[in-house]
Amino acid sequence: MHTIQQLFDLKGQTALITGGSRGLGLQIAEALGEQGARIVLSARKADELQAAQAHLQSRGIEADWIAADGARDDEIARLADESLARLGHIDILVNNAGATWGAPAEDHPVEAWDKVMNLNIRGLFLLTQRVGKLSMIPRRHGRVINVASIAGLAGNPPGSMETIAYNTSKGAVVNFTRTLAAEWGEHNITVNALAPGFFPSKMTKGSLERLGVEAMCAGVPLHRLGDDEDLKGAALLFATAAGKHITGQILAVDGGVSAV
Repeated sequence: MHTIQQLFDLKGQTALITGGSRGLGLQIAEALGEQGARIVLSARKADELQAAQAHLQSRGIEADWIAADGARDDEIARLADESLARLGHIDILVNNAGATWGAPAEDHPVEAWDKVMNLNIRGLFLLTQRVGKLSMIPRRHGRVINVASIAGLAGNPPGSMETIAYNTSKGAVVNFTRTLAAEWGEHNITVNALAPGFFPSKMTKGSLERLGVEAMCAGVPLHRLGDDEDLKGAALLFATAAGKHITGQILAVDGGVSAV
């Protein structure tokens, strides 16, 4: 029998977090690192990764980083291989890297569609496949946490955002999560997804400026946006032994938006 503290302990565990240099990815890195996990962050920009590493180290978290483009096959393979070389194995994979594009569906550029799809779902699949095959399946242990979105659970309210590619890609992440959970359960690997609502970030800055905080909160039962701590508890549940019997689940962290 484990204590609650032991169930949420990640000492000796390792984690690779994509899109980890800022925003939701960095928030998740803080949570896992504070519980003892060794972290490798990935994103495209080395300077942002260095800043994130320094931030984590200032909190006593062991963190490294690898700059890589999660939309390129060769970069994805390099990221997986270098992460394994540095960590020895990967216990926790957090697929957080993502992109969005705003345009009316009838005018949405196909190049932008491909950019969103390549990073948000194709790259996620390729990285998960490689990490699973090289580390999690042979060791019969793994926690995959995909960052989906409530945009993958429904459309956008009329007059708000025009993000058909983003919503479609996150809908794919939702069913990717369920399907892989069913397939990899025999390997003792759990696969779950967080579905954040609206969190202020660099990616959502344009929508927030255009619509305003008051309007964004109007349809939220808790009447607030997500903050710098709201994903931490859910991420820990999926990453630790506390969630060892939870797989294939999509947890909305959205202030109740998806409930109404």
